[in-house]
Amino acid sequence: MMQFLRSTLPIFALLLAAAMYASAAMPAQDTSPEFVYVGTQANRIEELRLDPASGELTHIATISLDIRPTWLLKHPRLPVLYAVDDESNKLGSVTAFSISEETGQLSRVGAVATHGVGSTHLTFDAHSNTLFAANYNSGSVSSIANQDDGNVGALASTINERGSGPNRRQMSAHAHSAVVDPSGGYVLVPDLGADRVFVYRFNHATRALTALDAYHSHDFVMPFGSGPRHIIFGADGRFAYLITELSADVIVFRWDASQGRLALVQSLPVSSAVAESGKSGAELAVSRDGRFVYVANRGENEIVVYSVDQASGRLSEMQRANSGGIKPWSFGIDSSGRWLLVANQGSGTVSVLAIDPATGALKNTSVSAKASTAVSLAFSR
Repeated sequence: MMQFLRSTLPIFALLLAAAMYASAAMPAQDTSPEFVYVGTQANRIEELRLDPASGELTHIATISLDIRPTWLLKHPRLPVLYAVDDESNKLGSVTAFSISEETGQLSRVGAVATHGVGSTHLTFDAHSNTLFAANYNSGSVSSIANQDDGNVGALASTINERGSGPNRRQMSAHAHSAVVDPSGGYVLVPDLGADRVFVYRFNHATRALTALDAYHSHDFVMPFGSGPRHIIFGADGRFAYLITELSADVIVFRWDASQGRLALVQSLPVSSAVAESGKSGAELAVSRDGRFVYVANRGENEIVVYSVDQASGRLSEMQRANSGGIKPWSFGIDSSGRWLLVANQGSGTVSVLAIDPATGALKNTSVSAKASTAVSLAFSR
């Protein structure tokens, strides 16, 4: 027995040391609560708290405002939240709020007019410290030069778009989102009314958007009546994914940054073959590792999960998960990557779906919080 112990002790010691090293090398997961801000179609923002360990969601406060904050965006580094003013009968704006890191309370710090009507979507380019606002009702996109402390600065540019489509909602141009490409040289704007993805040149020094060659358009012409809504880039920037609202399709593009052009790779219907309700695509996101794409199928109250072929960018449908409510307008993935929260506008709820990190699959947790006319989400930790 003593001989056995002498011979096995060194092995146990090595295994224990290896386990201790692995534990030390693995970063500790941040389990501190995360604030969740809900943009609504009324004059208020709902503040929730997410427990990243359990997925529990708690309502904290209702913040009354004099703006219609349908879209919210958190600064990627600073405790600052941005909100649009999405009114159809007046010029839009972007308001900046400081976030209390202890309580999550919001304090207004500044605002800037977009010179567009119905400001409905925001994105942020960290490299140039610029905000981009899509103005739905006026069919325009604006760039805003941010200040170093996160407050909004001066309006740098606003470009008006033109175009129409066959649907009654396509009588004129309706810019629905704007995103800077991975090279930082272009901004892509899906326009629901014009059935186009407009491509503009972006100047880092001036933060201004300008049209490209007037004689050779770089815009991508979408199928008639499709109504492009939101576009995002994949993890390595080679592919872009777009959701159409009216036809409810998810489109895969190859992006050529040297030419500033999109090339069609694939188009897939988001609606199921047996869909009885009207088609309506709403939102999409790429997982942090780039292996999965999530799409909100507003017409059937689903989040559709796709796997990504890393070589071609093509998508394969994996799962159709119930959104946990009615009319999933938007959704977001928390900073831990474990939870997908859905803003269900029709049921006035924010529901929590668990993400399997290995397979990308979603599971309904039955956890939700009330948030009347919820349409967007922003996270802050």
